[in-house]
Amino acid sequence: MPCRISPEQIDATIAFHGHSCPGLAIGIRAAELALRELDNPKDTEIVAVVETDMCGVDALQFLLGTTMGKGNLIHRDHGKMAFSFFRRETGRGVRALLNPDSRRGMDDEMAELMKKTGSGKATEAEKMRMEELRASLQHRFMTLPLDEMFQVTKMDQGAPRPPRILQSMVCEHCGETTMESRTRRFAGQTLCIPCFQMVEQKI
Repeated sequence: MPCRISPEQIDATIAFHGHSCPGLAIGIRAAELALRELDNPKDTEIVAVVETDMCGVDALQFLLGTTMGKGNLIHRDHGKMAFSFFRRETGRGVRALLNPDSRRGMDDEMAELMKKTGSGKATEAEKMRMEELRASLQHRFMTLPLDEMFQVTKMDQGAPRPPRILQSMVCEHCGETTMESRTRRFAGQTLCIPCFQMVEQKI
């Protein structure tokens, strides 16, 4: 089956993100999977729930039109390379988890080289090896069949509800206006989350 993401779109995604990398490649392929599984929905019809904050999320924003501002990009900080996609009008959904085998055992060597590079202790040969591994992994991600790259699970609970517009309240500690659902009650006061955390730590 032909790729639903054109070379021109891939180049534009790289320009949007600022660089090309394996993480961005994961997002590009996840977007391709979403388009395949949900029959090419418009950006107003699709909801993406991401369990990571890595580079690939930018690809989903650019290629699918899912953004936090529109309320159809939801971040759940689970630290997993997993993406769920839903089509609002049909309730159809899938969760795509990156298959560990798709990395072809490069993780340990790359992690060690990244550690050395980050600390400034990597030799020129190690830096070159790091770039070779990154290029190899990126190429693998961009060419693997989608069903080998991701473990795909059907989701039947429907899309998360659209964001609600709630009343704004004034934090009684800092005086800043805060959405009602993001306030906390403490010692008879209504507090924003940062003030609640600060006061709670002082106890």
